[in-house]
Amino acid sequence: MRAALLAALTGALLYGSGTVLQALAARRAAGPHVLRHPWYVAGLGCDLLGWLASLVALRALPLFTVQALLAGSLVVTVLLARVVLDAPLRRSDGGAVVVVVGALVVLARAAGPESPVRALPDGFTATVLAVLGILAVVSVACYRRGPGWLFALLAALGASGAAICARAVTLPAAAGTGELVRAVAVEPLAGAGAAFGLVMTVAYARALERAGVGATAAVMAVVEVVVPATVGLMVLHDSVRPGWPVAAVVASVLALAACVALAASPATTATGHAPVAHAEA
Repeated sequence: MRAALLAALTGALLYGSGTVLQALAARRAAGPHVLRHPWYVAGLGCDLLGWLASLVALRALPLFTVQALLAGSLVVTVLLARVVLDAPLRRSDGGAVVVVVGALVVLARAAGPESPVRALPDGFTATVLAVLGILAVVSVACYRRGPGWLFALLAALGASGAAICARAVTLPAAAGTGELVRAVAVEPLAGAGAAFGLVMTVAYARALERAGVGATAAVMAVVEVVVPATVGLMVLHDSVRPGWPVAAVVASVLALAACVALAASPATTATGHAPVAHAEA
């Protein structure tokens, strides 16, 4: 469990760092040149490594713990933006950072013992695929005229679906690279996780255009924790340490409230991107 916790914290650090690196590139280049800037490429590398770290964490920890810890990337972004981008910090931001860190410590302690996913309920995969189809259809239908809040919600649900798939997917415990690739290729939840990630990416970009970074970050911070946590606890057999349920609920509420406050921080807005927890199968 310690290794999984370390992986989740590493993912949060990498996601937050990647956001700031991409913002730094945007300040030094314009248009398509941003995508080729070394800082932007480094930021994408951080995102990729953060995603891999999140997959490691999701194999052993409850979804509510991993998603909450990854949402802590907002803290990393705010603090790094202050140093690297010279972004202003409000007095309330310091308090929010302390609340998030304290709440995440409690959530880490509240995680139950390692609980590999057991047999999935009947119809689980079909339901996941149906939800994926609905999100894809709504994204396409509303792309031109949909409101910003809708795309923020679609992006958050896409990221949530990717995290749920990553937690639920069953792969060979001991397999060579070739065998593992073949297993992923024929596993519906693995493909669904990638598709959820695509929906998230498209909707996220649209949300930033129409809702702005603060509103997008706030919606995603809440939905990406609440939805996967609910599915994890009710369907995927995630557990809370005995005697810790109340503390876990209180810590989750405080962490989410503080993340919403940090989403509106000038430091977050200065990055031009909402730091979010990505997890794709």
